[in-house]
Amino acid sequence: MSNSAIKTNYPALYTLVIVFFFWGFIAASNGVFIPFCKHHFSLDQFQSQLIDFAFYTAYYIGALILFIISTLRKSDIVGKWGYKKSIIYGLLFSAVGAVAMIIGVKTDAYVGLLIGLFTVALGYSLQQTAANPFAIALGDPKTGSDRINLGGSINSFGTTIGPLILSFALFGAVGDITNNQINNLNLDNVVVLYSVVGVLFLLAAAIFYFSKKMPDCIQESEVETSHKSLRMFLVITVLLLVCMIPVFNSYKSEGFILLNFGDIEMNRMYCLIGAFVTVIGALVFAHLKAKKDSNGWGALQYPQLALGLIALFFYVGVEVSIGSNLGGLLNEEEFGGFSAAQIAPFVSMYWGALMIGRWCGAVLVFNLKKVTKIIALVAAPIMAFLLVIAVNTVAGHDMKMLYYFIVCVLVQVVAFILCKEKPVRTLFVFAVLAMIAMTVGLCTTGMIAVYAFLSGGLFCSIMWSNIYTLATLGLGKYTSQGSSFLVMMILGGGIIPPIQGKLADIIGIHSSYVLPIICYAYIAFFAVAAKRILKKQEIQID
Repeated sequence: MSNSAIKTNYPALYTLVIVFFFWGFIAASNGVFIPFCKHHFSLDQFQSQLIDFAFYTAYYIGALILFIISTLRKSDIVGKWGYKKSIIYGLLFSAVGAVAMIIGVKTDAYVGLLIGLFTVALGYSLQQTAANPFAIALGDPKTGSDRINLGGSINSFGTTIGPLILSFALFGAVGDITNNQINNLNLDNVVVLYSVVGVLFLLAAAIFYFSKKMPDCIQESEVETSHKSLRMFLVITVLLLVCMIPVFNSYKSEGFILLNFGDIEMNRMYCLIGAFVTVIGALVFAHLKAKKDSNGWGALQYPQLALGLIALFFYVGVEVSIGSNLGGLLNEEEFGGFSAAQIAPFVSMYWGALMIGRWCGAVLVFNLKKVTKIIALVAAPIMAFLLVIAVNTVAGHDMKMLYYFIVCVLVQVVAFILCKEKPVRTLFVFAVLAMIAMTVGLCTTGMIAVYAFLSGGLFCSIMWSNIYTLATLGLGKYTSQGSSFLVMMILGGGIIPPIQGKLADIIGIHSSYVLPIICYAYIAFFAVAAKRILKKQEIQID
């Protein structure tokens, strides 16, 4: 049977997108949890940021553990369990994390909360390793990015409502709360919230377990020992520790400094750049070595994966970085001089822009006629835009300044239609548009620049799915291993944003947005390179 005749297993797909929702719900809620914990536990800004550090580091550690186990057993552990069972295990692990969160809240222990979030994200790491290739396996591989986009659209819905629900659990219906009031808040509602979340994890696991429409997708083929890849990732881990420990200790005047150039702030920058170079340098090294001798490299013997890992590292990093530094940009007078209390609608619109773009991509999952599809491609993102406006309006935010962002949404819609559902073309065009948007933002000020930077969310929206699809096509028995490597690259969200933040201290927050241009430039390069690589492997992706 040809690929064109492969039909999508919609019942299984609709069940699968449940886990995509959970990822967004918890991850986006961290944005509310960080300032709460800062005041409740009397932390400094760095200590409060350990929430994100614990959460995103867990993805890397979890995926690395899976890889180590698979290497020692000489078989792909996720493939042996099957995608369905792996997701069930991941959900159960996240349920344990929810219990740890409850214990942390009840004992009023910040470390307990960090352990809970780390455990939840470990479960997510296993879920993501299985869920992304599972989505591709539920239909034609060439349209796998469309199914991942559908999951991404549900994920973005989770990012939209997650912070609002956690905020209500923490603060109730109170509009303004002082720091002293935060210290004395009753956290019973938070216990209830994470109790519900834990039950939902268990319920989702039960739905997967009893679903008769969902295939197991077991791949019990032996995998060649990937000792070279394992060695490389272990070296990366050690070097990252060498780079990051001085960053933590540099917050203490007497702390150990690895690179002592007399300026603590510059020491942090050097160490962060060291972490960045470690990851990129190791992946480039692996790519070059595997080209000469593929033995022992496992999935990394495929150049589309090696280059795709770098692309995903840049993508996650730039997506988080634009949003994380947006508040600092909006505080500048030439960008409105907005106070911390006034920037929420802009931050919400940035993350909402990812949902807008993914709703557009999700339309392609359905077998619609040409005219109906075009109508849906226009209607879905507009509806998503109106949803973001509505949710924030209900929350009491004035969204009038963002009404004209609909123009940027329409530009994205036109680009999507012109790309004609082709992953390479879509990734390349959106990366170039993102570069243009960042350049416009750098060359202007005021609302034009703000809209340009917010557009980064629109153009990032489909990048995960297309990078993932291009990176894993043709991996065969190494698909699960490749997926695990890609999940590790979520680490980019913990390295690139601090680099831009430190760059902002040196050259200014506005000028620091040159970094996203570099990230998008590589993603555009990957789109072109992946097409050529796949063509040599006789895989016609577009």
